Amino acid sequence: MVPPPEIVLTDSAHVKCDGATDIRGGSGLGHPRVWMQIDETGFVDCGYCDRRFVLRGGPAERGIAAMSAGDLPAPGDASVA
Repeated sequence: MVPPPEIVLTDSAHVKCDGATDIRGGSGLGHPRVWMQIDETGFVDCGYCDRRFVLRGGPAERGIAAMSAGDLPAPGDASVA
């Protein structure tokens, strides 16, 4: 499994990504803005740029300390505690 290029911790289960949030000049260098919902896995990956949004306090955040980013479960993996 290839690790995501960037992990973003968030307090909201409803997140947006335009691929250029931290780039001065904005979305002209990114991709169309998309809204995503974090599910029971505790994270969601952007389909355009593979940025991973991890819900603070969720199962994926607890796993970050114990695993590398590439070891996090795939979206939809219900085996996450």
